[in-house]
This record gives sequence, structure tokens and C-alpha cells, in this order.
Amino acid sequence: MHYVNEILPSLISGTGMTLSIFFWTIVVSIPLGILVGLGMMTKFKPLTWVINFYVWVMRGTPLLLQLIFVFYGLPTLGTGIVFPRYEAALVAFILNYTAYFAEIFRGGLQAIPEGQYESARVLRLTNWQTLRKIVIPQVIKIVLPSIGNEVINLVKDSSLVYVIGLGDLLRAGNVAMARDVTLVPLVLVGIIYLLLTAVCTVALRRLEKRFSFWR
Repeated sequence: MHYVNEILPSLISGTGMTLSIFFWTIVVSIPLGILVGLGMMTKFKPLTWVINFYVWVMRGTPLLLQLIFVFYGLPTLGTGIVFPRYEAALVAFILNYTAYFAEIFRGGLQAIPEGQYESARVLRLTNWQTLRKIVIPQVIKIVLPSIGNEVINLVKDSSLVYVIGLGDLLRAGNVAMARDVTLVPLVLVGIIYLLLTAVCTVALRRLEKRFSFWR
């Protein structure tokens, strides 16, 4: 117990970094994902080609590689773009998860029957009223399970920031394990990750129930 109390502060500090990456990625990438998803459905072909290429690259290459490219690769290309470690991690995560969320929202928008848009026009609803009262609630219900999967993945993917030297939860556990030659830090890291994913799972299930009235 005494040993646990000794390493707990470093694990809590690492958890703070993990939660920071998680929070800002969610806050920024979901709205961007909606915009990019709408852009994928536009009839302006050059824009859809650019967006589809971006989504293809982000989904087709590992997030770890994208992290390395943003932090180590961009400066070596002579672009003059140099990100600090934390900002590099946020940029890579946001770009990656925006692409995944864009595909999810595109699928949700395409699942809405065309007849509902026609009914809204018959009722003389404006485009904003149609989106707010008819489309958005149904899209949220449709995409919530997929969004939930990505949220859980993000909790675990945040451990990848160790590759650019950020002191996240997993890095703190690895340092303690290497220093003290014991598996206790990694067991604690696993427990913390399980708690984080459990909180996310409960929150998402409650959110799904809130939208369960849409059939």
C-alpha cells in the first residue's frame, strides 16, 4: 500500500495529460467531423475530392505514424511548421478523429429518408428548423453507437503520445515499472484505463436512452 501511495501522484499526473488530450480531441473533432461529413455530401466535386482524399489518408495510415509525422516530420520538410509536443499530439489526434467522425456523420445523414425533407418543405419549415427539429435528433440517435466506439478507442489511443515524449498515464506507469522492476504500476494503469472507459460507457448509454424516443 505504501508503494502504491508513492507512485500514485505520477499516475494521477499522467492521467491528467491523458484526459486533456481526450477532452480537446472530442471537443474539436466532433464539430469538425460534422462539417467535413457535410462537405463529403456536397455537389461541388473539387471539394469532395479534397475531403475524400484527406479522409482516406487519415483512416488509411496509423495514428502513431501521423503523430511522428506532425512532430518530427514537418520540421524536417522545411515547412517552418514546428509544434511543441502537446500541440503536435492535439493536431494529430484532431485530424485523425475528425476523419473518422466525418464518415460516421455522413452515414447518419444519408440514413435520413428523403421523404422527411419533403415533408418538412410541405410544412414550410426552414432549412434550420428542418435540421434542428427533424434531422439532427435522428442523426444523433443513429450515430451514437459508432461515436461511442470511437470515444472508447480515443481513451486508449491517447497512450500513443508517449512516442513524442509526453508524460501520459502509460508513460508514467512504464517509468515506474522500469525504475522499481515491478508490474504493480502497469496493473494500476490498467485499472485507471478501465475506470475511464467505464465512465465513458455509462455516459454514452445514458445519452442513447435520452434519444431512444426516436423510432
